[in-house]
Amino acid sequence: MERQLDQRTEWGLLLVRVVAGISFVMHGMSKFQMGLDQVAGWFGSMGIPGFLAYLVAFLELVGGIGLILGLGTRIWAALLAAVMVVATLKVKVANGFLGGENGPGFELELLLFAMLLLLALSGRSFYSLDRLLFQRRSDR
Repeated sequence: MERQLDQRTEWGLLLVRVVAGISFVMHGMSKFQMGLDQVAGWFGSMGIPGFLAYLVAFLELVGGIGLILGLGTRIWAALLAAVMVVATLKVKVANGFLGGENGPGFELELLLFAMLLLLALSGRSFYSLDRLLFQRRSDR
């Protein structure tokens, strides 16, 4: 039986989930708008296999929608957290926390990672499709 969270915590999880979801939808859409071939080339220039650009764009767009709706939250959050780890280590860590002459630092990625980790560990939020679709009748 899942633990019950108080209403303030549930509203907080909803806010974190929706804001993170919107952020990922926007980042995924920007990759599609830029052109995935161009993004793949950019990935390749950093030593990341280009085909992963397609996977990351899909994860960000569809995973972001999943987060907003609260559908598959734990899975999407864990997958997107892995994307944030790679983005931080491969792209941003050399620039430091706040960044500098070489571009932005990893502050945003760290914040998103923390939000995603919270969602992955929290379980089903009351205000989610996960809860609505997969909660046992006896728990309602």
